[in-house]
This record gives sequence, structure tokens and C-alpha cells, in this order.
Amino acid sequence: MSFPSNFRTFDITVSNDPPVTIHGRTAGSGPPLLLIHGHPQSHLMWSRIAAPLAERFTVVAPDLRGHGDSSKPAPDEEHERYSKRAMARDQVEVMKQLGFEKFNVLGHDRGARVTHRMAMDHPDRVQRAMLLDIAPTLTMYEKTDMAFAKAYWHWFFLIQAQDTILAAPKAYLDKLLGIAGGGDLSLFDKADVSSYLSALSDRAAVQAYCEDYRAAATIDLEHDRADSGKLACPTRVLWGGLGVVGRLYDVVAEWRKVAKRDELVSGRAVEGSGHYIPEEKPEEVLEEALWFFGNQ
Repeated sequence: MSFPSNFRTFDITVSNDPPVTIHGRTAGSGPPLLLIHGHPQSHLMWSRIAAPLAERFTVVAPDLRGHGDSSKPAPDEEHERYSKRAMARDQVEVMKQLGFEKFNVLGHDRGARVTHRMAMDHPDRVQRAMLLDIAPTLTMYEKTDMAFAKAYWHWFFLIQAQDTILAAPKAYLDKLLGIAGGGDLSLFDKADVSSYLSALSDRAAVQAYCEDYRAAATIDLEHDRADSGKLACPTRVLWGGLGVVGRLYDVVAEWRKVAKRDELVSGRAVEGSGHYIPEEKPEEVLEEALWFFGNQ
């Protein structure tokens, strides 16, 4: 399934030091809804639900810095350029330049981690947040055990192995997408997979992916530990019933620990789904998004 043709593309410069331009697509009318993809994907992952969402919302689907057709700035020693704080700041600026001071956010995987940081750093901008298949980053690192390390091997692989991915990009992609429910790679659009594989064959993109994970293991944890406040917006969390997150964590409880009030956080497992919920169970993600973001 190709991305809906009624979406127009944009390329918005969000930073000059270093220069960063964010690529994406937008369509629709109504309240603004920002969709943020995960690893190793791009905004293309939303193709199954973008059009029906655009019937109710103004949908904005960007590529994170370092991903897709967005800029891939050279790394810095502190990994700040690929911190979730920097990525969140990019997206706030995108929404501002598109005319939206306040908006809702739906994020998956790395995009959900960017969403979390955005809600913390820009509470006046994020009205509601939906997070797909993650527990808080700090929680996951601090509770790391054998079960987590085996399941999320790529977290530890990416912080040190760059040339290895470039040497075998297809093997890496197949392994990562294989954490979909039942390991069924046919769930993914062939053109999208081709795009992801092309990125994994590009040194600048792979370097950016690795920097994202290096930031998560260093500066992102510093930012999380330094937070003086807690999540203040209504937050909906969904996780794959066949996946790792729900098996290893009490997901709603962990998110309530970082929220101002328990009642701000709700969520459930999406039964029959692995990690890639928008591709595996698009109808359920769509239904949840229409209900949660429409209930304001």
C-alpha cells in the first residue's frame, strides 16, 4: 500500500546549527495530529491509517532527523544531536511552521520515545499523547535483565555496531521486522521495506540510527533523571499482546509512575499483535486514535 496520494509533501528547515530539514507529508482538516514513526522505518509506516485519520484530523507525518528523507547531521561527542530532546524540538518547530501551536501526538517505538520527551519538554504544546509498544526508556534500562537483553538485543548492538549493519543490511532488517506477530514479513508493504533497506545501505542513515540508540543509552537517560515534573497530558498506551513490552512490564503502571496523576494514563494490549501494531492491527490503532483524540 503506497502512501495516500492526497497528502502533500513538505521539507521544513528546523535548525541551522547544524542544518536540519525535516521531510514529511500532510493532509486533512480538523485538529492537528502528529504521527511519529519508529526504527528502522519512516513516515511510510502510517500508510494504512493516514487517509482515514485525515478525514477527522489535520495529519502531519514527518521523518525523524536521521531517518527517511530528513537530514542526517553528523554526530557529536555527547550524542545530543540525536537525543530525543533534539528530535522533539524538531517536530515542535515543524508543527509551528505549519501553523499549529498545540497538537496531539501518536508515536510508535522511537517515535513514542520522542513523544514522551516532547510532552515533558513542551507541555504547553502536546494536548494528548498515544504511545505504541514502549515502556519508559529509563525504566527499561534500569530493569534490564537477561529476558530483556535477549529480546531487545538491537538496543545494545546499535550502540557499538555500525559497519556490521552496512555489511548485511537485509539480514538486519529481516531480523528486526521479524518481531512482528508470528514473524510474518508479508505484513509490510514491499515498497516500504525496499525504502527501509535502502536506508540501511546508506552510511549516513546507519550512523544516524546508531546515534539515536547511543543517545538513548546516555544523554536521554540524563534528561529523564533530571526531569523535575511529570507527564501532564492524557496519555494512552497500547502494546502488542504477542510482544515483549507487555510480557516484561506492567505497562500502564510504569507510565503512571511518570505521570502527574494515575487517571491521566490508560491503555491495553492489542491482542494478536507483535511490535509493529500499525501494520499488524491497523483497524484497532485507527479505532483507538479516533476515540482517544476525538474525545476532547
